[in-house]
Amino acid sequence: MTTTPTPNPAPTTAAATTSAPAATPTRALSASRTTATAARVLRQLRHDPRTIALLILIPCVMLFLLRYVFDGSPRTFDSIGASLLGIFPLITMFLVTSIATLRERTSGTLERLLAMPLGKGDLIAGYALAFGILAIIQSALATGLAVWVLGLDVTGSPWLLLLVALLDALLGTALGLFVSAFAASEFQAVQFMPAVIFPQLLLCGLFTPRSNMHPALEAVSDVLPMSYAVDGMNEILKHTDMTATFVRDVLIVAGCALLVLTLGAATLRRRTA
Repeated sequence: MTTTPTPNPAPTTAAATTSAPAATPTRALSASRTTATAARVLRQLRHDPRTIALLILIPCVMLFLLRYVFDGSPRTFDSIGASLLGIFPLITMFLVTSIATLRERTSGTLERLLAMPLGKGDLIAGYALAFGILAIIQSALATGLAVWVLGLDVTGSPWLLLLVALLDALLGTALGLFVSAFAASEFQAVQFMPAVIFPQLLLCGLFTPRSNMHPALEAVSDVLPMSYAVDGMNEILKHTDMTATFVRDVLIVAGCALLVLTLGAATLRRRTA
């Protein structure tokens, strides 16, 4: 009687016992991936003329209407026109960016992009770059219209007005990218405007000096970025040279935009996990 030899078990190798490889770590921010993302966003926006019109023309139309609302009182336009030159781009960039980004979240585009060798930082930076290019065009047109067509009288340099308007538009872009993570529909994205924009509009010092507010509201306004945007515009209205207060205001607005963009990158995981 013969016995069939029992086959020896396969040798255990290190490769067999090693668990699945860990996920590839997120790559560092790449200029090529960032510009490729920005180019894709701009190509999509090119096929949406209504969005481009909203981004570029609406602030100019609002400034034009405001100038002739106060046609009998040009000093009133001079006193609030510069502040609104920064506020209008912030509002429009917030609205358009939040809706456009949410559309890509809900359509699954972001999930497909993050499945590629594309870091969250590249994605957020690409969106910011694309909308930032539009913000430059928007701010330049609005500033040129206000100063050289509508006769906005400013003591300081119009280029400083353009700088603050551009930073405000970038801040609106950053806020729109951030809040899109917490909305499930475009309607909900629009609903964030009363929560995020309107309180800043009321407390920024546009309607009354912040020092005249209730101390509690003044303390709240001290931490809102739009307050420093309005303060920076007022510095340009009153001073011929760049002041230390103006530099502080510009740095705060720029720092807030950078902080919100960082928070926006952190929220991408909530939609793509």
